[in-house]
Amino acid sequence: MMSQPVTQTSPLRVAVVDDHPLFRRGVVELLNDSDQMTVVAEYDNAQALLDQLATSDLDLLILDLQMPDTSGLDVLKGIRADNDELKIVILTACEDHEKLLAALQYGANGYLQKDTPPDAILDQLLAVAAGKVALNEDAVTTLAGHIRQHHTEEERQLNAIFEEMTERERETLSCIARGLNNKLIARELGISDGTVKVYVKNLLRKVNAHSRLELAAWAHKNLPSDQLN
Repeated sequence: MMSQPVTQTSPLRVAVVDDHPLFRRGVVELLNDSDQMTVVAEYDNAQALLDQLATSDLDLLILDLQMPDTSGLDVLKGIRADNDELKIVILTACEDHEKLLAALQYGANGYLQKDTPPDAILDQLLAVAAGKVALNEDAVTTLAGHIRQHHTEEERQLNAIFEEMTERERETLSCIARGLNNKLIARELGISDGTVKVYVKNLLRKVNAHSRLELAAWAHKNLPSDQLN
C-alpha cells in the first residue's frame, strides 16, 4: 500500500494505537489541531489495528509499545513484513534501551517518549513524513553509545585476529590483497609454494573466509593502505 504524497492541501492520514484512553485522546486532539495531520483511526489494542490496516490508507501510524494484547514490537515487525511504505513512530513511556534498538532494527521511523513536549512531537512527526528519523535526545545518546560500543567490539575482534597471525601470514595476506598468486608470493617472500599454501589455509581459518577472493576482500577492508600497494 503506497502512502499519499505529503502536501499542504493533503494532511497526513494518521492512526493512533494506545490502550490508555486519556493519553490517546490527548494525542488525537493534538494532531487534529494541526493543519498538516488528521487522525482517521484510533485503537485501544493492536489487533483492532491489524484487522483494519489493509483498508485504512494511512500515511503515519503512532504505536505504543506496551499494550495488553501484544507487544508493539511484534506489531511493528509484523507490519514491516508486508509494508515498508507506512511511516511508523513508537510513542511510549518505556525507557528500555534494548527496545529502542529493536524498534529501529525492525523498521520504526521514530521512537519518542510520552513526556516529549507536544510541539516537539508535532515537529518530529512532520520530520518523519519528510523522510527523517524522529528521536528524543536520550534516544540519540543511546543510539550513539550503541554504535560506539559496536565499533569498539569490532576493533577488539580485528586486533585479536591480527595478533593471531604470524608475521609471514600478514605478509602473505598483503600479497593476496595485491593480487599475487601463490608462485609470485613464494618468489617475493623467498619461501616454497607449499609453505604459501599453508599460510593461505591458516589465513582463511583465522579471518573466517571461504575463498581466496573473500580473503582478498577482507584484506582490502582491514589492512592499512601501505600494505595494499
